[in-house]
Amino acid sequence: MKNNCLFCAIAAGEIPSTKVYEDDEVLAFLDINPASEGHTLVIPKVHSEGLLDTDDEVLKALVLKVKKIAAEVKTKYNADGFNILQNNGEASGQTVKHIHFHIIPRYDGKPLKFLP
Repeated sequence: MKNNCLFCAIAAGEIPSTKVYEDDEVLAFLDINPASEGHTLVIPKVHSEGLLDTDDEVLKALVLKVKKIAAEVKTKYNADGFNILQNNGEASGQTVKHIHFHIIPRYDGKPLKFLP
């Protein structure tokens, strides 16, 4: 596993995932412990730990892809809305030290299932 990083291994195809979107820069896949139906993670294929150490050009491409993928997820899962979440550091709840954005579809009348 490259750099002992779970998300690098997923991006390299070493660990299976349910892909939602992929191109040369970005991979999006379903979260294995979703907060709601369609909960998707979007990662850059190049490793960085968090927002502050991510190259500006990588971050720019990543955020533009998050926007595109969020629209597709909202449509595919017939969501009423969505949250975008990005954690930095263990104190924030970041469990995988590879920058990633959560796209969490929201449905009227259905509360989120948050992890402990």
